[in-house]
Amino acid sequence: MAWAVLPVIACGGGGPAPPVSAADPVHLAEVESWRGERLEGLRRPDGWLSLVGLFWLDEGANSIGADPASDLVLPPDRASAQLGVLHRAGRQVRFEAAPGAAVSLGGEPVTSLDLASDVSGELTALEHGSLIFYIIERGERVGVRVKDLESALRHEFTGIDHYPVDPAWRLEARFEPFAEVKMIPVPNITGDILDQPGHGRIVFAIAGVEHSLEPLGPPDGELFLVFGDETNGAETYGGGRFLDVAPPDGNGRLVVDFNKAYNPPCVFTPYATCPLPPSGNRLPLAVVAGERSFGAGHTVTTGG
Repeated sequence: MAWAVLPVIACGGGGPAPPVSAADPVHLAEVESWRGERLEGLRRPDGWLSLVGLFWLDEGANSIGADPASDLVLPPDRASAQLGVLHRAGRQVRFEAAPGAAVSLGGEPVTSLDLASDVSGELTALEHGSLIFYIIERGERVGVRVKDLESALRHEFTGIDHYPVDPAWRLEARFEPFAEVKMIPVPNITGDILDQPGHGRIVFAIAGVEHSLEPLGPPDGELFLVFGDETNGAETYGGGRFLDVAPPDGNGRLVVDFNKAYNPPCVFTPYATCPLPPSGNRLPLAVVAGERSFGAGHTVTTGG
């Protein structure tokens, strides 16, 4: 299969920094547009900047409210003392509202309701004032994620630092399908390891050296990369970064643009459950492209 690689100069730790290539106006405009959409998504009322809580449920009854005696304690300036009780039975969760609690679903008051989790495809998001809470499943654990549409971080957010846009980090690549779909162990910051189906690997060259990364998702749709490199823990988030890649064409060709590498949600909040790079997705070089770390205290955090 014929394929080409745009010229790139890159190096591992301790070597000279790669030179910035001559700006390509079309590519620059494309990346700037992507950055704008990225920031708009983060600033949405229900975006990652609004995340203010994560609680893992025990079997049986779990009380929720601003009362410090609650099992799930909500911000006192945002919630009533008692919202109700979340009853967990395995992966099933039922919410029973406390008398007079102003909890709703789609604007309609809720008294008792079975809740669908984020893996069901029909997520049930309950509302209380500016708060939204819903059920998530991570491995064997079942939890409650809480967002505040009026969170301080969302209102104070001014943007993310980036490396300069460099077309040398826009790589032509090829997709090599596996003979059979294999399960890729993907760790996350909570300590869980979730097996995700892998359909192949993306192969590209940097400074004449071939590298590969294993994406998640079938090749007939957008591919998702969780990758690490030698900037992690210094200039970029210690737990790696994400990258979305358009599916390969009929000849297996695709483009990997590291200028669009972006921070996991865990960079912005301790209440996310981000995946970490699988063992084969750590590049032995510094990818000086895409988003840098956000905020003090995040540059050397790996999340465990």
